[in-house]
Amino acid sequence: MRLGGPESRNVEDRRGMGGMRRGGIAVGGLGGVALVLVCLFLGVDPSVLFTDTQDNSQVATQGAAPQANGDDPERRFVAQVLGETEQVWKAQFQRLDQPYRDPSLVLFTGATQSGCGTAQAQVGPFYCPSDQRIYIDLGFMAQLQRQLGAKGDFAAAYIIAHEVGHHVQNQLGILNLTRQLQQQATDPAEANAIQVRVELQADCFAGFWAKQANEARNILEQGDIEEGLNAAAAVGDDRLQRRAQGEVQPETFTHGTSEQRMQWFRTGLQRGELAACDTFAGLR
Repeated sequence: MRLGGPESRNVEDRRGMGGMRRGGIAVGGLGGVALVLVCLFLGVDPSVLFTDTQDNSQVATQGAAPQANGDDPERRFVAQVLGETEQVWKAQFQRLDQPYRDPSLVLFTGATQSGCGTAQAQVGPFYCPSDQRIYIDLGFMAQLQRQLGAKGDFAAAYIIAHEVGHHVQNQLGILNLTRQLQQQATDPAEANAIQVRVELQADCFAGFWAKQANEARNILEQGDIEEGLNAAAAVGDDRLQRRAQGEVQPETFTHGTSEQRMQWFRTGLQRGELAACDTFAGLR
């Protein structure tokens, strides 16, 4: 990727600040769907979509450390990607005649507090609507990428862009609407199917971002799109379940199949318009 633009000022670095100690859970343990659903490393904290949460915003910001200096390449990469998303979404929201409020991105080690409760590395990167923050343990994310084969700098950028996509959904009111639909669902499979649409739309928004940023600032290099598609495929529910337990249970899907995730990322990338990312067509 070519990332020469300004870094976002909305990166909050809590690495090395302590908090809860990381537990011994690893990908592949606990034998089955339970771990897969807990360790999916792209998505909204499931408790946010199914239950109301108390306002823990003061807890989420308590004890924040100063940002690391510019010699930290990992933090700089995150800040540059987040800065690219800010430019794209601010411009898009202007076209919608709406203000865009930048999300914050929290880097942490092991565990930290969020507005949705304790953020633990084993959950993977997630977005918390209550405090409008994205939470990422870079070390654990890198470990998951190695285990799942989602390698490359654009694969990491795709993960960040996907979480920012949830922030966009939050600002557009989509997360509130889908939570209401899930609460009205008559069985868990129906609620899961709604969440799949939430996740696939965030994939589409990530593709939309990549297209807009590349047209404006030529950020993509040869092989980047393949890295993004590979990352989307690596975290398909079917692939993760087959890897964890040797079989697939479609009724438990919460993020979509590998093919669906690639399809919607590609849709956003090729179409480059928000209307193309309506994964809820036919649901309303």
